[in-house]
Amino acid sequence: MATKPYACEERAKSWLYLFTTLCLLGLALASTLLLPLPFRIAGSVLSGLLIVRMFVIYHDHQHHAILHNSRIANVIMTLFGIYVLAPTSIWKRSHDYHHKHNSKLFSASIGSYPIVTRQRFEQLSRGERRSYLFTRHPATVAAGYLFMFLIGMCWQSFTSSPRKHADSLLAMVLHIAGSIAVFYFLGWQSWLFFILIPFTIACGIGAYLFYAQHNFPGVVFNDNDNWCYDKAALLSSSYMQMHPLMAWFTGNIGYHHIHHLNARIPFYRLPQVMEAFPELQQVTVTTLRFRDIRACFRLKVWDPERGRMIGLREVCAIRTEAQQAFRAPAAIHG
Repeated sequence: MATKPYACEERAKSWLYLFTTLCLLGLALASTLLLPLPFRIAGSVLSGLLIVRMFVIYHDHQHHAILHNSRIANVIMTLFGIYVLAPTSIWKRSHDYHHKHNSKLFSASIGSYPIVTRQRFEQLSRGERRSYLFTRHPATVAAGYLFMFLIGMCWQSFTSSPRKHADSLLAMVLHIAGSIAVFYFLGWQSWLFFILIPFTIACGIGAYLFYAQHNFPGVVFNDNDNWCYDKAALLSSSYMQMHPLMAWFTGNIGYHHIHHLNARIPFYRLPQVMEAFPELQQVTVTTLRFRDIRACFRLKVWDPERGRMIGLREVCAIRTEAQQAFRAPAAIHG
């Protein structure tokens, strides 16, 4: 309730950020096709970063935080959702579910990376363990272009409900057809700089941000009976500190705990909320530094007994300790 006054947009500012981002993205993509090689490489990297920023703007629109009830914005965002392989039907459904069930144990892994308890992990078959660990592997997250967006958002969404997610099939078909056309008519370098590098960067960054902001040292998970919305926002969503330039490219998504507390706050007002409420400054912090990235990826399962996420080494150590404790009485008895 205290953050409610901030959950209103400045319409002119929303349009300004939308159109400037789209124009910069258009120029960056054009440079990957028209300029000499060094500028094509720079334009390709810049395109990937600008896609991330545009995705956050798209994400805010889907939350009705900005440009709600604008027909023009709806058309732009629908087209962008198809372009970025996260069409509106699947993105809004899965992301809304994520917000309502963030950090709940034993809920469906819709819009979230799967999480199991240590006890449940021990009960999984080898194949189930491999599948679970593969989903959370750094290489899988880095390859978000393939696994999270092409396969997850598009292919799996369409096959699960063809009528409901026809736009997922459309996005995938148009993307693959466009890739083939660029490769055939403009050459492999154009395809590399215009499509592969930008989407690999954008989807990889997006997948990692989504992973790390809910899988970090200090994160808290609860069963359904002990879950509540505000604690899930503040204890299970991180504040990711970034360089101001990276914060711009990521649309302030680092203030993720505030976004989960009130998703109607426009991305450009999140720093104001952080500054206005000392309570929101006392949260778990992570960064994009290598040591913090490594620390996030080491976490694999939730241990209810210890009240924290643990890695595979600790899982093995606990298993060995339990086996030794079990064998000790048998040895004494023998």
